[in-house]
Amino acid sequence: MFGIGVPELIIILVIVLIVFGAGRLPEIGGAIGKSIRNFKKATREPDEIDVTPEDKKKIEPK
Repeated sequence: MFGIGVPELIIILVIVLIVFGAGRLPEIGGAIGKSIRNFKKATREPDEIDVTPEDKKKIEPK
């Protein structure tokens, strides 16, 4: 996978630990997981089509 082996992944993890700290790693992991989940959901769902008639779209002033 892109020429990245176990030693390189360990080095990257150590750098991330130094930069962000151990306390923020769960937050970062959760945010990445939610992002991936939302991206997969968005690619699977069809685009929403607005079928509201034109006269109903206009908001009448009060």
